[in-house]
Amino acid sequence: MTQRKSKGGTSVPLIVGVLSLVLLPACIYSLENGLARTPPMGWLSWERFRCNTDCEGDPENCISEHLFRTMSDLVVSEGYAAVGYEYINVDDCWLEKSRGPRGELVADRRRFPSGMKALANYVHAKGLKFGIYEDYGNYTCAGYPGILGFSANDAAQFASWDVDYVKLDGCYSLPIDMDHGYPEFGRNLNATGRPMVYSCSWPVYQIYAGMNPNYSSIIQHCNLWRNYDDIQDSWASLESIIDYYGNNQDAIIPNAGPGHWNDPDMLIIGNFGLSYEQSKTQMALWAIMAAPLMMSVDLRTIRPEFKAILQNRKIIAVDQDPLGIQGRRIYKHKGIEIWSRPITPIYQTYYSYAIAFVNRRTDGTPSDVAVTLRELGLISPTGYRVEDLYEEVDYGILSPQTKIKVKVNPSGVVILRADVQPERFSKRPYNPIFYRYPN
Repeated sequence: MTQRKSKGGTSVPLIVGVLSLVLLPACIYSLENGLARTPPMGWLSWERFRCNTDCEGDPENCISEHLFRTMSDLVVSEGYAAVGYEYINVDDCWLEKSRGPRGELVADRRRFPSGMKALANYVHAKGLKFGIYEDYGNYTCAGYPGILGFSANDAAQFASWDVDYVKLDGCYSLPIDMDHGYPEFGRNLNATGRPMVYSCSWPVYQIYAGMNPNYSSIIQHCNLWRNYDDIQDSWASLESIIDYYGNNQDAIIPNAGPGHWNDPDMLIIGNFGLSYEQSKTQMALWAIMAAPLMMSVDLRTIRPEFKAILQNRKIIAVDQDPLGIQGRRIYKHKGIEIWSRPITPIYQTYYSYAIAFVNRRTDGTPSDVAVTLRELGLISPTGYRVEDLYEEVDYGILSPQTKIKVKVNPSGVVILRADVQPERFSKRPYNPIFYRYPN
């Protein structure tokens, strides 16, 4: 590696011909219920509102039909639905502590007095879809009734409520039983005849138990699944997830594709633990990883700059790319990382790419990264139209020999889109080097 001094005196590496290979996933057999052809997008209560059941002391923030109706209203009125966020998902703590007299699930009568069918109707009337939570265990993680012994009945009950998305957690269950239980519940969902996205926590609990998840089976039965820890409202938590997916990408990436996705957990953008730069980093990397985009934030109080990150149409377009290829970390050295994702359009055998330059350093000054397109694996002789997706700067058509230089803020990101061109590059003008500096 050669070294370069940035203006702030920080030494950062240049890439020298080691990034030309981007591995693509092999063909796999997967669940085909026609759903989740791109990663699901929506709003989820858990990370921000947790299990707040104190509706007397905190009526505006407790887990209640009022909260979900309010967030449904805001998803529509504040423009989130217009850019693709469509699910309103209830998480844990919506239930009574015991089942009804016929073994049925019962929503908490004080906090959900109208019932879940009425809440689903409200969400649907907004043009949105409704999601719900349960657990493959005796109890949910917060101690409410789980589905063990009631799998078929609970699936039928969700269908009768017009549920569109079911998240099945894994507390209070035996990980070894999940290889049977999760597929069984998925079959029961499908047997209802109602299309319901199926989100599984199956692999993460088996990983905790020291087991190797059977991803071939998981892909056949689930639309998305958790691989790692719950996200917390902190940069440290976000970094641990980024590291897990980067360090284990060879085992994880081949499992992703249309209808079946790895889920690194919720977007915490707009809460308390991430700076503006760190929030941009999460959004960019979730798009590179083809991750579900499930916001968990108070939409009543979110600041405009964080709202703008969540509603960045060009980054959402990367996340929702129809190829469904999960991206990978292609470079890591002294706090600088580069992540790359093949996307449409394709010309001949050449993919377009989204490229994220991430600065994990904390030494207080932006870092320079300089690299040619060829070193990033962008080798089409017809060239690439390159655009900065946060700054919305179009750099025109660049050849594989063009060296690009970006300046990345500490704990921040620069994300570029490089669309392969359908005509010979020699017919197009280009700039042999371009620079991107933060405002």
